[in-house]
Amino acid sequence: MRLPSWISQHLAALRALLVLTVVLGIVYPLVITGVAQIPGLKHNADGSMVKAGDTTVGSSLIGQSFTDKDGNPLVQYFQSRPSAAGDGYDPTSTSASNLGPESVVDTLPDPANKDDTGTPSLLTQVCSRSLAVGQLEGVDGSRPFCTSDGVGAVLAVFYRDGSTGPVTRVVSLNQECPATPFISEYKGVKVECATFGDDYSKGVVTPIRGDAPDHPAVPSDAVTASGSGLDPQISVAYADLQASRVARERGTSVDNVKKIVSQYTTGRALGFMGEPAVNVLQVNLALDKQYPYHQN
Repeated sequence: MRLPSWISQHLAALRALLVLTVVLGIVYPLVITGVAQIPGLKHNADGSMVKAGDTTVGSSLIGQSFTDKDGNPLVQYFQSRPSAAGDGYDPTSTSASNLGPESVVDTLPDPANKDDTGTPSLLTQVCSRSLAVGQLEGVDGSRPFCTSDGVGAVLAVFYRDGSTGPVTRVVSLNQECPATPFISEYKGVKVECATFGDDYSKGVVTPIRGDAPDHPAVPSDAVTASGSGLDPQISVAYADLQASRVARERGTSVDNVKKIVSQYTTGRALGFMGEPAVNVLQVNLALDKQYPYHQN
């Protein structure tokens, strides 16, 4: 007795489902897991975990913060690049900020709500990070289009005829009153601070470059998060910037610190892709071992 065609089709589909479930859902994962345990592959397969003594302190593939409980940088350590993954370097929330070059205007905090901190634009995040790194490393943290207090130097310029004609009003969009605007006048018109809730949408958004150097002292990877938010490495330029501070805090020479940095610096992928990079966790662990920090 032949089964109806629709039943035969369903039985064939069920058999295919069962076979593929066993092959791809059980056999294949077990084979890959077994291969991953081969000497030489096991360390990477287990997450490239790094130990200090008997304690696992992180992974050489995932970045982490070197800060105190309040989020302040620990001065004896090299600092990682910023992270937008969860609360920072969260492998379960790997992501970028998704903010682009046009993100220059902050959402101001509501002064009536003490828990509202507002939402900084990408520009203000870059400006504030650059200022903080500059202060930490003792260098000029200024950048183009940033104010001296670390926010985006952006004006809303109101013209008589919409986008043309004489300027009638100017507002520093990222400086909430009673802040003093970063410039007092623009084209002869007094610059105002911004007020939460006011509508500035009819103004022309105008970033002001300022007199910061074309090549800031603070490297770009010190002020921008990576696409994954998990980068364990920093640029050689950012490591060089931090070497003096770390050497001073650990009571050794800059040359000694740079020797350790060079040991954990990888070259370009395949010899030509990307830039050399420094693994922050491995450098910090090597420093702890060779030049322990003694707090004054």
